[in-house]
Amino acid sequence: MTDKLNRFWPLIASVAFAVLLAANAAQSAATQQEARPALPTVAPSAEQVFADAPDGVDPMVTGPVSTAFKQRQDAANCDTAVWPNVPMVCYPD
Repeated sequence: MTDKLNRFWPLIASVAFAVLLAANAAQSAATQQEARPALPTVAPSAEQVFADAPDGVDPMVTGPVSTAFKQRQDAANCDTAVWPNVPMVCYPD
């Protein structure tokens, strides 16, 4: 009888280990989900970011900027944007 039981000990140990790993993974996922802050769904508008400028802020940069920034401005149609509907991509970082 003990020979048959000794044959199953590796299987029992493996199953117990798998159950412990699954429980740990579930607890880890739950903890990470609770700790993660909610991301804002709406990006702030230029009017909110530059609230102290009631007449608006010109998005056209006169200093040196990268070509990637110029391409982003062209793609967002920043040259035709009218305050307060100016995308934040029009302003340099």
